[in-house]
Amino acid sequence: MRLPRASGILLHPTSLPGPHGSGDLGIEARKFIDWLAASGQSLWQILPLGGIGPGNSPYMSSSAFAGNVLLIDLAELQAQGWLPADLTPDPGFSAGSTNFAAVVPWRMARLNEAALNFTLGASSAARQAYADFCAAQTDWLDDYALFMALADHYGGQDWCDWPAPLARREPAALAEARIAHAERIHFWKFCQCAFFRQWHALKAYTNSKGIQIIGDAPIFIAYQSAEVWARPELFELDATGKPEVVAGVPPDAFSTEGQRWGNPLYRWPAHAAENYAWWITRIRRTFELVDIVRIDHFRGFVDYWEIPASEPNAIKGRWLPGPGAALFEAIDAALGPQKIIAEDLGILTPAVDALRQQFRLPGMRILHFAFGGDNKNAYLPHNYSPDTVVYTGTHDNDTTRGWWHEISEIERQHVRDYLACSGDDIHWSLIRAACASVADTAIHPMQDVLGLGGEARMNFPGKSEGYWQWRFDWAQLQPRHGELLLRFSELYRR
Repeated sequence: MRLPRASGILLHPTSLPGPHGSGDLGIEARKFIDWLAASGQSLWQILPLGGIGPGNSPYMSSSAFAGNVLLIDLAELQAQGWLPADLTPDPGFSAGSTNFAAVVPWRMARLNEAALNFTLGASSAARQAYADFCAAQTDWLDDYALFMALADHYGGQDWCDWPAPLARREPAALAEARIAHAERIHFWKFCQCAFFRQWHALKAYTNSKGIQIIGDAPIFIAYQSAEVWARPELFELDATGKPEVVAGVPPDAFSTEGQRWGNPLYRWPAHAAENYAWWITRIRRTFELVDIVRIDHFRGFVDYWEIPASEPNAIKGRWLPGPGAALFEAIDAALGPQKIIAEDLGILTPAVDALRQQFRLPGMRILHFAFGGDNKNAYLPHNYSPDTVVYTGTHDNDTTRGWWHEISEIERQHVRDYLACSGDDIHWSLIRAACASVADTAIHPMQDVLGLGGEARMNFPGKSEGYWQWRFDWAQLQPRHGELLLRFSELYRR
């Protein structure tokens, strides 16, 4: 489905300013939306909204359906009367980054307090809203809350190492666990109720300003997740529940060992046997949260790289066929045409592009990949087709100023010649090129709007520690930033 000609900003909510250690769904998010609207932007792209996993990555969540409880606005819980007036920040908090080691225990302690106070003194209206939420979300929430309660109880052990009756989900063991861990189950349900209430309020505010939200659906989910535990037959696991093979991508120009992501792979014949019902539910639920969905690693639906779980890297693997058109035919039949962006990056084949075009899904182009080669490079703007989403770089790339510092002089000269620029304000030169292109959609990382260097990079693929931490501060934002974005939007009909 073609998207209207528009532009927007890539910024995950954790990167928002705020006093409580990381960005959240509170007043600073609304202030950011106001700034987007004033700057002529009509899109806000985020990363996955699920909880963080190893390395603090939002792409390794403990659930494909639950929200990240660390994003809950504590001030709203305070206004409900469930938290005390004093929410003094931890001394370990930083305005420029998320110190997860300090943020996670501090926020979780206050969520625990709020859940207890809700139990002791919530109004009848709040209790009814909570009951209604639990009833409406029971298809995933019951398994998720029990899974999280058990994960807490067993100290983060992989679920396959829990007592066998629980790992195998024997009904009697599950019933006993629901009684034994009722308080903790309530905690996780309370948190999800708060997250969804706040997120839907924020989304309504965002849409009221004429801005649509682009969400992110990772192709794979974490092994240590409620869905893999609840539906192990849908994943390539052995008889004990452990992965036999895992996901990743093979070696390329960026990584000599490839990338071993470690996610369990799908047992696609099992999904096909139920007409991809699990995937249909996942896409439907994602569209309840956002307006447009970017599906990560689209290439993996055509064929995917299978790595033996025993391998330490991604070198020894093989390509196997994915579900291809059958999956998207099932999604279209159940949900109708949807606004889906295909993340068609990486090692591509004609079959990948054919699948994308068959279902009329916009693809992605990254300006950082455009220079240093010949004029046929698909990432150069003169080679774009309108059904394209163009980025200076994504969350997986360096910032534009960081990239400019690292590339060769040959590439720099190509940029200067192609864009007729000096390179002094390279981030604005690339933002302008994106806006001027024929691509229907242009997305600019907030780091590039602010002109930040490599220290503000959000992620480095293949590196498991030290990323996902960057936050901006309002002091960094100058009037000219919004003025330039507005000017480009007007100049190039965005």
